[in-house]
Amino acid sequence: MEPVIQTSNYFWMILFGYFAMVLGFGSFFARYNKTTQDFFFSGRRFSWWLVTMSIVATGVGSHSFLKYSSKAYEHGFSSTMTYMNDWFFMPLFLFGWLPIVYYTKIRSIPDYFQRRFNSGVRILATIAILGYMIGYIAIGFLTMGKTLEPLLGWDLYTIIFVVAIISGVYISFGGQTAVIFTDLAQGFILLFAGVLVFILGIKFVGGWSIFWNTLTPEFKLPLAHYNHPPNFNFVGIFWQDGVAGSVGFLFMNQGLIMRFMACKSVNEGRKAAAFNVLVLLPISTIAVSNAGWIGKAISVVTPQAWNTTTKLDHVFTQVTYLITGSEVVFAFVIAAVAAALMSTVDTLINAVAAVVINDVYRPMVKKRNDRHYLQAAMIVSALATILGAVSTIFFNNFPTLYEAHGFFHSTMTPPLVVAIFLGIFWKRYNTPAAVATFLGGAVLMWIGSKYPQIFISPFDHGIEFNLERPYSYIRALYNTLVCAGSGVIVGLLTSPMKDEKTDGLTVWSLDKARELFKGGTPNDLSGKPVEVIWKTVEKNKNEICFSARDMDTMGAMIGDLVYLCDKRKWLGGLKSVHSVYGEPHDMNGVVYITNIHKESGRFDENIKLIAEKEM
Repeated sequence: MEPVIQTSNYFWMILFGYFAMVLGFGSFFARYNKTTQDFFFSGRRFSWWLVTMSIVATGVGSHSFLKYSSKAYEHGFSSTMTYMNDWFFMPLFLFGWLPIVYYTKIRSIPDYFQRRFNSGVRILATIAILGYMIGYIAIGFLTMGKTLEPLLGWDLYTIIFVVAIISGVYISFGGQTAVIFTDLAQGFILLFAGVLVFILGIKFVGGWSIFWNTLTPEFKLPLAHYNHPPNFNFVGIFWQDGVAGSVGFLFMNQGLIMRFMACKSVNEGRKAAAFNVLVLLPISTIAVSNAGWIGKAISVVTPQAWNTTTKLDHVFTQVTYLITGSEVVFAFVIAAVAAALMSTVDTLINAVAAVVINDVYRPMVKKRNDRHYLQAAMIVSALATILGAVSTIFFNNFPTLYEAHGFFHSTMTPPLVVAIFLGIFWKRYNTPAAVATFLGGAVLMWIGSKYPQIFISPFDHGIEFNLERPYSYIRALYNTLVCAGSGVIVGLLTSPMKDEKTDGLTVWSLDKARELFKGGTPNDLSGKPVEVIWKTVEKNKNEICFSARDMDTMGAMIGDLVYLCDKRKWLGGLKSVHSVYGEPHDMNGVVYITNIHKESGRFDENIKLIAEKEM
């Protein structure tokens, strides 16, 4: 039996102190939730750098440290290919999916299916997306339970219950604004903690040369073998993590999409995504994987220090305990993993509430004030937390978190990923084809899971058949192909949709999407931002008025969209508002706003604002 890691009261004071700080942060930013638009999308106000760190904190989930460390311990540097899969499809996101979801102002992914197809497809998408997000929440809770299990010695489900209560309280009252600002700090903490483990680990084993020379040549390979072993091979990882996992996470993860929809503009969202992939993703890969490499080196250099009974999912915790040499540092790193849990789970709980309220509750309970829907969203957040905690029972049946997560990706993501991709890039993809993708794909996936040697084996690329968990990786390829095949065949055999139905909803009509977003023809004249003093005026129209000279500087005309923001850039857009240019006046350097703008933008007296034209 694996022994319990001994900790003192100082450890728990630091750990619970962190949770108290997070709850306090959430409570502070809850005051910014005036509407459901604030609760779900933060009023579309934030700068790219703030959203970037939030994306890091969401993507580097608590499961990342545990599951990638376990694979790194087993298979070496090739474990990084399970994580760095985003670059090759990023252009499709930046110039396809992102502008569509932003300009059409969809409230959720099922809302896109309603507009692109009909209410029936929306129902199918709602069921699929809720199953996906509840499963992700469950994996997050299970991860935290396994992180604390060797520290507490408690029953796993008792730990999950306690963590679920803390997470539920935080997100149910904080909303998207609290999530984003808390994630700003958590993103830095996560990367710092992961790199700190690497540095301390190298020092623990005696330096870089000892660490490097201890590892076998096979351990240092950057890529996994093409088709063996059955539970970790190149082709399986590509389809499970690179396509079903990473593509699914970016294109259909409602929580992540809500991050981008909180950006002040599409260009800011593109900056956030590009910087994350090109700069932060490689750093994140090292941060989440290195404990496995260090653990393997420790087991060779100082075998007496390594506990051979350590479970694979406990490698990260065991390594961190050994190398930190200080209970304060150990507590800090574990708190960072707790931060990862909060960042991932809070996003998904908030996303579940967005889908349930906008796609289920609003259509059923109509004509209520926004406060009613906001309160309902908080209740749904609490219920999603409970359901996610209960669902951990299913995922705990897998040998490791990586296997659980892989099965989850390969099963839940293919129908939605295929439907989104074909919906974006193929104009002929119609309603019957979308239904076939969901229902026909689901039936064929079930048949494949029942008879893998008949249906999946033609796609196995020579991977050895494992009777206990047959084709646990390559099934993602089979599932993706049958979903795509169902949709393409039906799409070719049925009539295409009219262009008016798909306007603004495919990459072939992005100009129309921009026009719908503005409510008129976009203004693409170049201009520069201006710094202004604000004054409130009583007006019937919800417009913002600048001087004619300031409008010329911005390249703006009456009716264009304008973004007005507190000049303090470090706020990242927290105090800002979107509006429309009204009739110009003759007071240069002054902007006239209404009290509604003042309250919505949370503008401070005597603080200048920066104004820039949107379109």
